[in-house]
Amino acid sequence: MADIPARLVKQLRDETGAGMMDCKRALEETGGDLEAARRLLRERGQAQAAKRASRETKEGKVGYRISDDRAAIVAVASETEPVSNNDEFLAFAKEVLEAVDERGPEAVADLEQRRVDLVARLGENIVVVGAARLERDAGETVAGYAHPPANKIGVLVKLRGGSEEVARRVAMHVAAAAPTWVRREEVPAEKVEEERQTLLRSDELQGKPEAAREKIVEGMLNKRFFAAYPGGVLLEQPWIHDSGTTVAKALATERAEVVEFVRYSVAG
Repeated sequence: MADIPARLVKQLRDETGAGMMDCKRALEETGGDLEAARRLLRERGQAQAAKRASRETKEGKVGYRISDDRAAIVAVASETEPVSNNDEFLAFAKEVLEAVDERGPEAVADLEQRRVDLVARLGENIVVVGAARLERDAGETVAGYAHPPANKIGVLVKLRGGSEEVARRVAMHVAAAAPTWVRREEVPAEKVEEERQTLLRSDELQGKPEAAREKIVEGMLNKRFFAAYPGGVLLEQPWIHDSGTTVAKALATERAEVVEFVRYSVAG
């Protein structure tokens, strides 16, 4: 077996981030060939990542960044809380956020080898579960919110009109209420019809006059589907800051309109 100098082990570790013993074994198996050892570590990392790919990821972090003309948000998940608070995990999540901020969501693909290497080093499945970038035009306001202290839920909201404070309050609402759509027109017709048929068959309608059923179902759709949370339509949900009004009415008083939102969660 080749006698591997400590400096070579250290160099391989610095270049790959792999553990000292893993680096030493790779160099021993490749006769001290640095490039072959790097290749071997990559192959082993990919094999380990593939093995762990089916494991559930119920922890992680969601982070965002807002600048003058755009905003970015990413969600990176792990299997356990200790790993989600690990310095290497946090550094990778920050690197993903910076890449998405600079180049857009497609930049995540460029960091795949970094993700694979991290899986091998930390021994857990690690996944980028979401990445988005919002462009901000004149007259638009963007705000973000990450739910403390764990930062496992994060939101970006873009408004037309309003203020940063209003946008942040909407972001907090989205984090808590988890809407699926901004407005009713965005809900697929087949989804509404599926829900309508489910309600028509429900026990609550048994014994009700046939002529009254459709009206009853419309009321149930409005309250339990369109205004529901989690899920539902953002503008029709009760405003979490004042349950006596809706999001739409609250925004109307602020002369603000929701353009879009992004919500990510790594909570199990």
